[in-house]
Amino acid sequence: MALSLRFSTNAFKGEEQRLRCTGLKTKSIHLKVSSGYRGRAGASLGSGFNTTEIPHQWYNLVADLPVKPPPPLHPKTFEPIKPEDLSPLFPDELIKQEASNDRFIDIPEEVLDIYRLWRPTPLIRAKRLEKLLDTPARIYYKYEGGSPAGSHKPNTAVPQVWYNAQEGVKNVVTETGAGQWGSALAFACSLFGLNCEVWQVRASFDSKPYRKLMMQTWGAKVHPSPSNATEAGRKILQMDPGSPGSLGIAISEAVEVAAMNADTKYCLGSVLNHVLLHQTVIGEECIKQMEAIGETPDLIIGCTGGGSNFAGLTFPFIREKLKGKINPLIRAVEPEACPSLTRGIYAYDYGDTAGMTPLMKMHTLGHDFIPDPIHAGGLRYHGMAPLISHIYELGFMEALAIPQTECFKGAIQFARSEGLIPAPEPTHAIAATIREALHCRETGESKVILMAMCGHGHFDLPAYEKYLQGSMVDLSFAEEKMQASLANIPLLVQ
Repeated sequence: MALSLRFSTNAFKGEEQRLRCTGLKTKSIHLKVSSGYRGRAGASLGSGFNTTEIPHQWYNLVADLPVKPPPPLHPKTFEPIKPEDLSPLFPDELIKQEASNDRFIDIPEEVLDIYRLWRPTPLIRAKRLEKLLDTPARIYYKYEGGSPAGSHKPNTAVPQVWYNAQEGVKNVVTETGAGQWGSALAFACSLFGLNCEVWQVRASFDSKPYRKLMMQTWGAKVHPSPSNATEAGRKILQMDPGSPGSLGIAISEAVEVAAMNADTKYCLGSVLNHVLLHQTVIGEECIKQMEAIGETPDLIIGCTGGGSNFAGLTFPFIREKLKGKINPLIRAVEPEACPSLTRGIYAYDYGDTAGMTPLMKMHTLGHDFIPDPIHAGGLRYHGMAPLISHIYELGFMEALAIPQTECFKGAIQFARSEGLIPAPEPTHAIAATIREALHCRETGESKVILMAMCGHGHFDLPAYEKYLQGSMVDLSFAEEKMQASLANIPLLVQ
């Protein structure tokens, strides 16, 4: 059988024995084809292969941008924020990373040791999906679902908790939308002995009980948000006792607790620069993996909510694009019910509903905006990461919004051809990839499409049940609700 990844089948002989003998320090590039073969590009498989380890540095896109992003502002004074303003929330090293202009930042060896539990992650060619779609396009996906928490989120949870532990912090708090970030943080805290408290968006808390149990198994305390445990939560419940919650509300609750307790810090799973920075291990690995098989992406697609998995895959490729080495089209995909990039405005706004966080210049639907409870809970955020918003404004990427029924239709096609059941979030990337692959079928173009597959959907099966039963509907985006929310953002010179 000929392999499309240009390996001879001889390259795979003895692979199982090699896996048993490989040390933790020298993992190589994982490559897969959906016909069932799995290989790693490594010197032990013969000459002519490029060996790589897990990246030893994170990449900071800010260093290479021709125009630097606007600074975050203090929520009270509206002046550019100072490091000491962030110290109640974050440890010093993360504050430095947030404002850093360094191109590369070393990954601590202790963090690398934990990364080695699941990294490098596989780059998989979706040959069965290609066949199903009868497309000349070559589809690859970078799969992050093999981490202990089942998504890309531990890539930043582990270093965030490690830096907190290094400064003697005992307690961390956070929010979570779909439960993936809360799971990742609980996992990391269990490794370093920190206490973890999570506010899970109510719609997700009710629909995804196993995510809650996963967090509790790793030792976290979990609240539904809005909750009666905080002033911010109580205010929301007074106005709307049946509130489905939102990431903005859950952030307000977690930030309130961190700000009021000197022994507690706040961790965020997306949006901020240091979070996107940590995720670039995805793209750095993927560049080497694609080089090893002689492929260059024509189009890179990822889902966006806060933006961390999208940034993690695309930022290293954007670096290579800025150098003139490659020229892929970069496409972000968001929910039609929460379209911050495609429908929101670019303005300074709070990252949370209560207005406790710094003001960030980002694409926003307004910090009061509460999206309808779509199944992709991780994408129900009113704003987009400031750095992604900035490069969108610079024209380095494009965006589109897709309704959830089309996303789940694509997820079923993907699951029944590739075997993996995606989380609801990356189904948006899958739907956009299928659109492009079908377009290639019409035009005859053999494009190379690279897709971010950021996690599995094993705890999201109730959403699949609704789709399979025909009861899933496309939830609407209310323009008037967005305009009412935007009326409450600070009136600053934008």
